Amino acid sequence: MEKAGAPHFPFPYQPYPIQEQFMQALYGALEHGKVGIFESPTGTGKSLSLICGALSWLRDHEEKRRQEADRLLQGDGGTSLSISSSLSTTTSSTPPSSFAEPDWITDFVQKKAERDFVSKLKDEELRRKKRVEHLEMIRNNSQLKYALKRKSCEDDEAVKLLQLSKDPQEEELNNPEEELIVAEYESDDESKTKNKFCGGDDDDEDDLVEEHVTKIYYCSRTHSQLAQFVHEVQKSPFSQDISLVPLGSRQNMCVNEEVRRLGSVQRINDRCMEMQKNKHDQRPKEVEGGKRKRSVSKAVCPYVGAQGLQTLRDAVLGAVRDIEQLLSLARETRSCPYYATRLAIPPAQLVVLPYQTVLHEGTRRASGVQLKGQVLIIDEAHNLSDVLSCIHSSELTGAQLCRAHSQLAQYSERYRSRLKAKNLMYIKQILFVVEGLVRVLGGMVGQNPHSQTTQPATELLTINNFLFKAQIDNINLFKVQRYFEKSMISRKLCGFIEKFAGTGVTSHTQTSHTQTQSANKENRRTEGLNRYLQTLQSSQQPDTESPPGQQGAAEDRELAASPMMQVEGFFMALTNTNTDGRVVLHTLGSVAVSSMKFLLLNPAVHFTQVLKDCRAVIIAGGTMQPVSDFKQELLFSAGVGAERIIEFSCGHVIPPENILPIVLCSGPSGQELEFTFQNRDTPRMMEETGRVLSNLCNVVPGGVVCFFPSYDYSRRILEHWEASGVLARLSSKKKIFQEPKKANQVEKVLNEFSRTIQRCAVDGGTLSGALLFSVVGGKMSEGINFSDDLGRCIVMVGMPYPNIKSPELKEKMAYLDKNLPHSGGRSPGQALIENLCMKAVNQSIGRAIRHREDYACIVLCDRRYSRPATLAKLPDWIRAHTHTHTSFGPAFAGLRRFFMEKKKQQQL
Repeated sequence: MEKAGAPHFPFPYQPYPIQEQFMQALYGALEHGKVGIFESPTGTGKSLSLICGALSWLRDHEEKRRQEADRLLQGDGGTSLSISSSLSTTTSSTPPSSFAEPDWITDFVQKKAERDFVSKLKDEELRRKKRVEHLEMIRNNSQLKYALKRKSCEDDEAVKLLQLSKDPQEEELNNPEEELIVAEYESDDESKTKNKFCGGDDDDEDDLVEEHVTKIYYCSRTHSQLAQFVHEVQKSPFSQDISLVPLGSRQNMCVNEEVRRLGSVQRINDRCMEMQKNKHDQRPKEVEGGKRKRSVSKAVCPYVGAQGLQTLRDAVLGAVRDIEQLLSLARETRSCPYYATRLAIPPAQLVVLPYQTVLHEGTRRASGVQLKGQVLIIDEAHNLSDVLSCIHSSELTGAQLCRAHSQLAQYSERYRSRLKAKNLMYIKQILFVVEGLVRVLGGMVGQNPHSQTTQPATELLTINNFLFKAQIDNINLFKVQRYFEKSMISRKLCGFIEKFAGTGVTSHTQTSHTQTQSANKENRRTEGLNRYLQTLQSSQQPDTESPPGQQGAAEDRELAASPMMQVEGFFMALTNTNTDGRVVLHTLGSVAVSSMKFLLLNPAVHFTQVLKDCRAVIIAGGTMQPVSDFKQELLFSAGVGAERIIEFSCGHVIPPENILPIVLCSGPSGQELEFTFQNRDTPRMMEETGRVLSNLCNVVPGGVVCFFPSYDYSRRILEHWEASGVLARLSSKKKIFQEPKKANQVEKVLNEFSRTIQRCAVDGGTLSGALLFSVVGGKMSEGINFSDDLGRCIVMVGMPYPNIKSPELKEKMAYLDKNLPHSGGRSPGQALIENLCMKAVNQSIGRAIRHREDYACIVLCDRRYSRPATLAKLPDWIRAHTHTHTSFGPAFAGLRRFFMEKKKQQQL
């Protein structure tokens, strides 16, 4: 019986008890502003539980706010008292003045505050009603009449949208030469003046556009996972009532085929911003000596227009669509979904976006994502710490540094007379820093980086020591970074190279003698740059031969893409606190292939603001264990108190008899299974592993997936098995497949693996299924479902510990040992190694058992899994049913009995 006052969760079907528990825990976390760590195994309906629990809270939250506003605006005798009480809570923290004010002044101030408070409530209620009515009109396909205040403001409204969504790394390129090249360094006030909206601030449409309502941001790793989440929303009871906006990159959302053909993310971004500037920065024709000056033709994007963007924005808010459905609609309406979705963020109730957009501050700000007071759900968050570190790390090669220096020097030389003194000063500082970075790698700018040799070595430095070594510690990198952001020199340099290197995406046919003369003059001006580009082409040494057409196209794309964006990212990384990061120098024989990499050691520093701004943060995943290091490294280090953190882990929907986890300590011949670095390569250990697999394949029907700890070990053991005849014995029972080396072949291998298992089940021949060899952390250890007959047995060979000889990992361990508290008799660095191992194991063994009727066995082949501390790191639903066997006989008997019982049940 439902408790009085308990929240009601609409669900498309009768939820399982664990789903109801999940939604109740989620509702409580959102209501009380918690940071929740939620674990729900695949197959338990995690996405649907997240949707129904979170949107139920949002529904009730909005209703409570509406009722509270109605109560305060009723006008009864208690209204003044209620308002006074509300106001007193906001002013109680103000210290009393030493001089008492007259009563009439106090009364006047109090009444004015009450009137302002009531006026604010009325405005908020009016905007809410308008917003609801507007969405209802859209959903009912009513004729919407949005008239712009002035006809001349149509294009300026689009400028307004572009400014809202402007990325600091995606500034427009000004086509007129003086503006394309000269990076204006303006003050904040000048920028704000230029970016004012057309029309009054109190316009009804502006209210609808600018007001950010309470919303839920949902982010995940890949676009396919986001699309799957949107499909779950479409199946939920909230599909008709929720306004959902999917966000994506230009590469995923662009519908302009001319731009999409460019391929690379950077070129697509550059071309898009250039086309928008061409459209919205048209100048009137100049007059010289009574004659009109012919304007230069400029390519514009036909998909960006104020009315089209507004129409598509309304369509986005009116119905739940994933990105593919949105792209189809955008092509029909000839409107840009990239900008329309960003315009739709403020009034949306649910925003679906990738990790990068929400976890990187610059991208978040550029996309119009505001987390203040909102709810953030981070799904598939088992690797959140690694994602944060990866997003905020940066790497540069010597070839990139030399190319960036030469390009910027050419830029500065060509436009020296037009650049302001402050621009020239900062450009010289950038060139000086780049020269220092090249010196650190053992080279000198101005020389071919491929011909400059260095001694192979690896060196790890603190940020300060790196700056001293490069002799750039006297440069204020914070001011240089600010110049990068305000002048957009990186973007303008991209346009400079594209325009003068002959690799522009558009070309203008020169049909007149005057234009030909002008072109020849331009060629003379850029002769130095062209010589530099030809030098780069001649210095490239490709490893493999490519067809002439493809090789030339690849070189054009490489030369057109300026590495200054990567240089800017590295500069930004160097502004981190000295203790939060390290710089790793790799010299590999020549300056061109040598590199420097910034390694972020403290991901909490970039997660702190997210935790402060959000009302509540939900960190969810199918396999979150172990969470101890996760809490310590990301939450406690970010200042989150233990009282704000809640943990919830639910069991699986399958009955206990449908899973058989086994820890196997020894093989059929009695050989102890312990795959340490010293033992795993011995012929005896490899032979024993082969005997274990042969016995398993004799009794397991369908598919068996075997995970090895690394690609290198997988190669060595398979070569040994082929020479000793083990593979031949295995192939007599199961058709053997291996994880492909290329990602684009994964689907082909999986399809053939599936067809083989289905064919064997029907034919009933000598083969009982298929055996797939895979690698932990590889292409098939995450995101692949081996449900039903595809994964009746998951075998884990050894424990996949990371390479502790890695300089990056050593430094990470040292940082944790120094900055985090020690517990359980182990240092934080040792705990990191064990947790990385077990997280990888949990992800791999979680590929099986994907729904309620599924069943499988999990065999952990290493006696070290039997240690209590290691068992504790397994997911609860697996650990509770795990059996440890010191000898092979009882384990094999239990395995045979498990599958015989399942076969009997299927025959009934």
